[in-house]
Amino acid sequence: MSQDASAADARSADGAASSAFIISLGGSVEYGPKYPGSKDKGISVLPSFDIRRFGEPDENSAPDDSISYGLVDLGGIEIGPALGFRDSRSKSDNARLAGLHDVRWDADLGLFAQYWAIPDQLRFRAEARQAISNGSGLVIDVGTDWFQPLNEKWTLSFGPRASFGNRAFMRKYFAVSPEESNRNGQLPSFDANGGLKSVGLIASATYDITPTWSLQVYDRFDRLVGDAANSPITSDLGSRNQNIVGISVSKSFNVNF
Repeated sequence: MSQDASAADARSADGAASSAFIISLGGSVEYGPKYPGSKDKGISVLPSFDIRRFGEPDENSAPDDSISYGLVDLGGIEIGPALGFRDSRSKSDNARLAGLHDVRWDADLGLFAQYWAIPDQLRFRAEARQAISNGSGLVIDVGTDWFQPLNEKWTLSFGPRASFGNRAFMRKYFAVSPEESNRNGQLPSFDANGGLKSVGLIASATYDITPTWSLQVYDRFDRLVGDAANSPITSDLGSRNQNIVGISVSKSFNVNF
């Protein structure tokens, strides 16, 4: 084969690789509080999605990461859009919520930033996300994760968490207006302010079933603090301790654009 033909083939291969992506699709089933501050448990289902260019390393991730995609790298800090989900709440979750405002299920959009202090092992991550339509304001989640591979199949991870909500978020999920208190007849009125709402820990175990299929089990425990803990929705009806157990499955495949 001539040098010109070899160069053309190389350019063609490079072009194909540059337009190829690896997409991971999956979902999680979780058992945890029906709404923030609840002591009653329920089952929920959440989608998962990840995309990266062909040839990019498959970085470790935590089960509570929002759907995200890194767009820029500033001195090792990866930044990009993030998509998450907000809990709903209604009196069907607890009859003693009668008279209080409902909270519709919603998605939220924002940005994430993360930094690998030790590549693919020690990660610092923060997300700031704004509710799209249900008026539940802004949340900021921060956390640190340590990823420990046991062998070619198993990887463990664990790390601390802290979550903040602005005034709109805290009032949506934890406030009780005087009018609502009168209608409810049991809960006192309560005005919730923005600030730190919870601290916690998360741990997970991931098993690579095949090169394209993976299974993950996880447990996240959060302790509500501040106004989130002092709200009668939590202190009278629910619990400051919030624990979520989940299992997720994902499948990866190549896509050319």
